[in-house]
Amino acid sequence: MNAEKNVLAEKLGSAFVITINRPEARNAINAEVHTAIGLALEEAEADPDVRVVIITGAGDKAFCAGADLKAVAKGESIYPEDTTQRAWGFAGFVSHPISKPVIAAVNGFALGGGTEIALASDLIVASENSAFGLPEVKRGIAAAAGGAFRIVEQLPKKIGMELLLTGDPITAERAKELGLVNQVVPQQDLLAAALRLAKRISENAPLSVQASKRIALGISNGVIASDAHHWERTEEENSRLMASADALEGTTAFAEKRAPIWRGK
Repeated sequence: MNAEKNVLAEKLGSAFVITINRPEARNAINAEVHTAIGLALEEAEADPDVRVVIITGAGDKAFCAGADLKAVAKGESIYPEDTTQRAWGFAGFVSHPISKPVIAAVNGFALGGGTEIALASDLIVASENSAFGLPEVKRGIAAAAGGAFRIVEQLPKKIGMELLLTGDPITAERAKELGLVNQVVPQQDLLAAALRLAKRISENAPLSVQASKRIALGISNGVIASDAHHWERTEEENSRLMASADALEGTTAFAEKRAPIWRGK
């Protein structure tokens, strides 16, 4: 592995571990990270020796802080130009379902797009110091990477709506109580716990596991058909929202480390 890369990938037995390697930026997602994660998923899917994928973040403070808002404030795109790669969704991940089971090993906080990556994973193992939340409404934007519809699908609706509309986070323990997280473990045991879970899955017939996942999620030809209308509505709403003055104010205020001044327009 090259420590200078923004995304690291390695095989540990039958597990394929993808690590977002931008701890200095709280593992925020830019276009380079998007492409690298998406290509890593393609590699894992094509490799018959890979039974399970684990996605995690470098360091012990943040799994992923979501989109690189500092880059957005500078006018940079967090999506690659390649149309096929753009179709993988945020981080090359959230609308890029593969047949191999995916475990999110959440170290530290997973906010915004970080929670959306976790929501798009099949299983979640979280460290005791981790937290989940969709703070987009505090930034004048929306949880447009699947969070707005997945949070109310995967949590009791009223709880999901509370997280979505307040933007407030919840702890790993609370997420486990609500059924969002499978296991909560000490930080130092996180990867080992994710690998133990991966091993339990890998002991089963691989084609059976993959078929079971496709059936459960409705995956056909690399697409979850039932999500299509959610993505269409998300794109429609987000296009209008991102053209608003409040969306610009929210990202600018974040970059300038000040409270935003909302105008409702």
